[in-house]
Amino acid sequence: METLPQIDFIDCEPSVPLRKHVENGVAMLESRFGRITACRVVVRGPGSRHHTGGLYEIAIHLSLPDGRLVNIKRAPPEDERLSRPIFAIDDAFKRARRALQDQARRIQGKIKAHEGQPLGTVRNLSKDGFGFIDSDDGREIYFHANSVLNGGFAELKPGDRVMFAEEVGEKGPQASTVRTLGKHSLRL
Repeated sequence: METLPQIDFIDCEPSVPLRKHVENGVAMLESRFGRITACRVVVRGPGSRHHTGGLYEIAIHLSLPDGRLVNIKRAPPEDERLSRPIFAIDDAFKRARRALQDQARRIQGKIKAHEGQPLGTVRNLSKDGFGFIDSDDGREIYFHANSVLNGGFAELKPGDRVMFAEEVGEKGPQASTVRTLGKHSLRL
């Protein structure tokens, strides 16, 4: 890393064990993706905000070569496990690792570059933890339950609109990440 990671604590005590846990997370990202040029981690404690129910919020901002940025800001809503700071930190770094994997694939040309991410409709789902998306450009895209963000595979239904990041799999196109679109997030 070209600059030292910046770690900020807001509305919580900057304890040595928490700081060390964040530093270990940064070191793990750097060991896997050595091209990170700068990193800032913000640990926001529950403080006096009542609307989050005492949950920790972790934001990770990473700078990559060529001006690329990776920002991890949000967490699954209302997950009581986020009331534990170590869990919240681990969850944020897991999402950062996934975002960096997608960026690395994009840089290597394994994910097709699009104007924004492609959209599609869930066609069918298997009880074995996978499904297929009919992309808006008429292709069939495979996805696994682990690709659905925020563990949302169980809530998916055929006909749901999704946004996905595509990569080339062993048997054809597959979605590396799938994000459900809310009722009002897509305007036609």
